[in-house]
Formats: sequence, C-alpha cells, structure tokens
Amino acid sequence: MGAIAAIFGDQAELAERLLAVLGTEGDDGSHDRSHLLRVWQNAASIAEQESGCDRTVLTAAVILHDCVAVEKNSPQRAMASRLAAARARVVLADMGWDTERIDAAAHAIEAHSFSAGIAPETVEARIVQDADRLDAIGAIGIARCFYVAGRMGSGLYNPDDPQAVHRDLDDRHFALDHFGAKLFRVAGNFQTKAGQALADARTRTMRDFVAALLDEIDGGNK
Repeated sequence: MGAIAAIFGDQAELAERLLAVLGTEGDDGSHDRSHLLRVWQNAASIAEQESGCDRTVLTAAVILHDCVAVEKNSPQRAMASRLAAARARVVLADMGWDTERIDAAAHAIEAHSFSAGIAPETVEARIVQDADRLDAIGAIGIARCFYVAGRMGSGLYNPDDPQAVHRDLDDRHFALDHFGAKLFRVAGNFQTKAGQALADARTRTMRDFVAALLDEIDGGNK
C-alpha cells in the first residue's frame, strides 16, 4: 500500500478498500485509475484551502465518481454521474457507512458531471466538481482530448477550415474543435477560489498549445 499511502495519506486505508472494489474493470484510459489519482491530488490541494471539508466523504466521492463507465458518445452520458452515485450508495452501505455520509458522497458524485447540470450544494461536492474538471484541461486535458477523439474515431482537425471560421464547431468529428466547443469554457464554471486559479493557468496552457498547433498546420507562415 506504499504508493496509495503516499498519495492518500490518512485516507489510504479507505482508498485501498474502494480501489479494490473497483478492480481493473474498463478499458477507457481517460477514466482509469491514473485519472482517479490525479483527481484526488487536485481535490486534496483544493481542500487545504476550503474549511469544513469531510475528507472521508471527499475520498469516497473522488474514487467512486466514475464507478459506472459510460462512453462520451453514449445516449446515457448525461446519466453517468447518477448511475455512479447509485452504485456508490450500495458500495458504501456494504461498508457500513451511515445514511448521512452516504448521501453526502452520492451528492458529490452526482454533481461532479458537466453534462448532469446538478448544482453542488456542499463543500465536498464543490471540490470534487472542480477537481474533476481540472483533469479535463491543461496539459493532461490536451492528452485526454486527443485520446478520446481516437477512441471515437474523430479526425485531428478539419483541413479545409481548422479554426472553424466559416463553419460550426463539430467536436464529434474533429478533436481540435473540442477546445472551442467546450474546453476553453470549462474555466468559467469553477466553484472554489483555488480551483479557479488552477483552471486559469491550465487554460493558458491549452491556448498556447492550440496557437502552436494552428501555426504548424499553417506551415509556420504566420
């Protein structure tokens, strides 16, 4: 449990139990164990600057927030966080958790999703939402964007109009379009001051990348 202890600290025992429940199911590299560990590190960093956070609830919500896998192009995508929350309730009840804490973890899981549109009402829910959204942007967000595009069979960009000047953005077919369609807008929806500061920095990283990519597409003629 050395690596888990180093990452989760005083929550390592709970983390180990929950990770064991999840096992190694699924083949989505954008929502695998490394994603959970990154989200936890984001959450722990934000929690240091937020008062009143129940770190046990936070740990459970982070580890179980994607415990039901739903592909990005699935018609059930908007239901993914609710499905995960329902499974989390069963997992935590089996571990002997009381109703109040189960409800708190389930709410944080339900509210983390961009597509669910559920407002976070607790400090844990606000932290989980920010921590998860941070993993969708910045350098790791760039990597995940193109990884998911590959899974979905999308192209890198529209060769006739890479910047979508004369067409609508179409991130179902072109990975580059996803930056304008969603990723550049993510930083406008953060719940905590610490999360917002990190989001602003990561957004600058993405803008620099997109500018460099467009310059290379243009042959460096700008």
